[in-house]
Amino acid sequence: MATVPAQQEHLGLSVRFDEIVVDCSDPAKLARFWAAALGYEIVDDEPDLASIEDPVADGPAMTFQRVAETKNGKNRVHFDLTVTDEVFERAKRTLEQLGAHEVDVGQGPDRSWAVMADPEGNEFCLVT
Repeated sequence: MATVPAQQEHLGLSVRFDEIVVDCSDPAKLARFWAAALGYEIVDDEPDLASIEDPVADGPAMTFQRVAETKNGKNRVHFDLTVTDEVFERAKRTLEQLGAHEVDVGQGPDRSWAVMADPEGNEFCLVT
């Protein structure tokens, strides 16, 4: 298990950004996708819940929990995955091979990033 990130004093409290929880219909499938995309490790894989962690504890953990509702509309929060200019196209192809696809959310042609969606349609950006 990864070490716990340091807490920060803020507003008179010890606070840390620890985990992102994603509602989904197939927790194991999304855990595999995001673990491969981020270089994380799967640490929990149950029928209704799967979790991944950063092996070097730099990033927050992610938990995927099964819900009955399907995704409806554009996400109000999304992730930005940053790569260098030199590997942008290769990273995009790799993400597509893992199950992502490029989506149009009205971003226009004049951009330096790609808007992608994971296997369940959750948008994220690949940026340089």
